[in-house]
Amino acid sequence: MTKNILAIDQGTTSSRAIVFDGEMKVVASGQKEFTQHYPASGWVEHDPEEIWDSVVWSVKEALRKAKLKAKDVAAIGITNQRETVVVWDRATGKPIHNAIVWQDRRTAPLCQKLKKQGLEGKFTKKTGLLLDPYFSGTKIAWLLDKVPGARKRAARGELAAGTIDTFLIWRLTGGKVHATDATNASRTLVYNIADNRWDEELLKILRIPAALLPQVKDCAADFGTTDLLGPAIPILGVAGDQHAATIGQACFEPGMMKSTYGTGCFAVLNTGEQMVRSRNRLLTTIAYRLNGKTTYALEGSIFIAGAAVQWLRDGAKMISKAADSGELAAKADPTQDVYLVPAFVGLGAPHWDADARGAIYGLTRNSGPAEFARAALESVAYQTRDLLDAMRKDWKAGGAKTVLRVDGGMVASDWTMQRLADILHAPVDRPQILETTALGAAWLAGSRAGVWPTGKAFAKSWALERRFKPQMAEPERKRKIAGWKDAVRRTLSAN
Repeated sequence: MTKNILAIDQGTTSSRAIVFDGEMKVVASGQKEFTQHYPASGWVEHDPEEIWDSVVWSVKEALRKAKLKAKDVAAIGITNQRETVVVWDRATGKPIHNAIVWQDRRTAPLCQKLKKQGLEGKFTKKTGLLLDPYFSGTKIAWLLDKVPGARKRAARGELAAGTIDTFLIWRLTGGKVHATDATNASRTLVYNIADNRWDEELLKILRIPAALLPQVKDCAADFGTTDLLGPAIPILGVAGDQHAATIGQACFEPGMMKSTYGTGCFAVLNTGEQMVRSRNRLLTTIAYRLNGKTTYALEGSIFIAGAAVQWLRDGAKMISKAADSGELAAKADPTQDVYLVPAFVGLGAPHWDADARGAIYGLTRNSGPAEFARAALESVAYQTRDLLDAMRKDWKAGGAKTVLRVDGGMVASDWTMQRLADILHAPVDRPQILETTALGAAWLAGSRAGVWPTGKAFAKSWALERRFKPQMAEPERKRKIAGWKDAVRRTLSAN
């Protein structure tokens, strides 16, 4: 029996497909970028059809490179950008509007209205989330309100909604399966993470018909089959990208922590069966659900990480490719303290300021591209430290001596990872396999198919490529962190 697993990794800026063999090694991959749409300030959209086309192309390309056919694939695992939501016609499968992306801030007024009504506590108690435009629920409400006829059609059962995984499952199965997993459901603002069900009270508040939403399954479960590539392949694993990365990093024990550096940065601390209620504006979320057992986590979400490097490249045009940022930052003048607070779409945890916007502090006549590059990369380290500090305050049992396992595109930069260890004053571990998000989705599918090892054996296979240890002198670290805190204070919209 074949042991090859196909992972679909549908991200914020591109879609990838990766073929893993029975030894859990990468055989081949395909990747395709798609268009980012910015129809208004703070608004971000994707064309679901373009996402679908990019997924299909990437899957076919990965199989072509691997010289494999559908019959050579044991199962498919899917991981996806979370909170990005689509509403589509059940009869035709066609979206009624562009997907609203997780970065989008258009529902800030609705969130503020609900807060003023004193409802944030109710949402937080049931979902572990805050009332912020980041999450899917208010996006669905916006689509139902703003797309002509959508609310009436939803009430008649003509429409379906879901995060990107759900849309892909629908398309892959030819409309036979409308389902998601517990991790993606937990990010919608209308899923009760204690009871593991859609919450009727919260749905009523946001005026979202329950019939619009998908069935919620374990992360490793039967999500139907696809004959898109020929003979039917089962879809056996689904998890939101940060949860898949947590699994791919083998963070199966309470106290283990990973941080993924892609478009944004997402730090996840496994808290086991304990649902830790944050007092520092972190998120309580489902880490994963396997065999009906829910494992919880604390999560801190940073909206802009790698996107700051993209801004250097595409907006400021200071670098020609993202990989140049670390080398340029290393040339920065050490006597200049330049800070970039990358609040391009607001600030995430632990500030949750949807109205804040990006700012740069400490510029002099001598400031140039090198100082900007260093500021952009250091902003990621500072924001990670803010998250880690909050996690340590929330969960004394698991955050005191955390070793951070990292993944995502930014971790390839040695300079960035060393600066991260310096600012955190903690070790940073980079694994041999950097494709941990795809690996997590692949493991869910492969273990469910019975061709990959169980959790404990999988955890033992995790291998370290390099550990970065703190090297910065304590006075310098304290001075730089104090400067960052002052920059954030000046940026927050309440000022």
